[in-house]
Amino acid sequence: MRISAGASVLQVPPAARGTRFRRRLLEALPVPRRQRHALRELAHRPWPIPTGPWILAQSWERQLFAHWPVSPRLLEPVVPPQIPLDLFEGRAWISVTPFEVTGLRTRGLPPPPVFSRFPEINVRTYAVVGGRPGVYFFSLDAASSMAVAVARRAYRLPYHRARMAVHEEDGWIVYRSQRVSRDGPDARFEGRYRPVGQPRSAAPGSLGDWLAERYCLYTLDSEQRIMRGDIHHPPWPLQEAELEISSNTMGSQIGLELDGEPFLQYARRQDVLFWPLRPA
Repeated sequence: MRISAGASVLQVPPAARGTRFRRRLLEALPVPRRQRHALRELAHRPWPIPTGPWILAQSWERQLFAHWPVSPRLLEPVVPPQIPLDLFEGRAWISVTPFEVTGLRTRGLPPPPVFSRFPEINVRTYAVVGGRPGVYFFSLDAASSMAVAVARRAYRLPYHRARMAVHEEDGWIVYRSQRVSRDGPDARFEGRYRPVGQPRSAAPGSLGDWLAERYCLYTLDSEQRIMRGDIHHPPWPLQEAELEISSNTMGSQIGLELDGEPFLQYARRQDVLFWPLRPA
């Protein structure tokens, strides 16, 4: 199956040329400095960054967003009732996002060799608590046992170990993931994708903006209370994308078949800072 994204929800910002120049300068910075540099861009945020220090940094590279619309009633059995769904024009959305984590590190330390880079693929929907739109994860698969263990403990997220491979071939990013954790249902993704056109900002109020510009995750603690994990990053530099899927069972774990043509977005890199979980 081959899918191409449309261009209707993207616009070129007035200072696009200057923005591209600044991003080229950032590429030359060491990874920790580049990640800290994200704090220089705050005006786009829907609410202020948390008052306490961030604790974790990482960069997301070669990231695809494949979004499918679904009826909200299909998600009611698999999203905790404490966490309200966020809807766009009456529809819920599920997203599958394959990418690579790079530069993973704790605050004050450089990225450790070997453990700071690995593939990851997430399945998520969208939620809003207290007026703050965020994401709710159905699953997160990673090729790092250490990352899986730490994220489960620190962020109470449904991480799973997966056998994964990613490489570039003739301009395409070829991505494969097969879950191998024994405590989760089977989940597999195989396909290839590539960006099309130049990076642009999603138009304010558009579907692309609604899906991408989110600055927290939601989960539950051991007493079933809502917890929020704040993040920060610069505005997403999004491109249109093409996708060819060989196999995709990432929705089967929640009883959904993700067929039909998804809405596609691509980002070559994003630098992200994380704060600890706090009650929402």
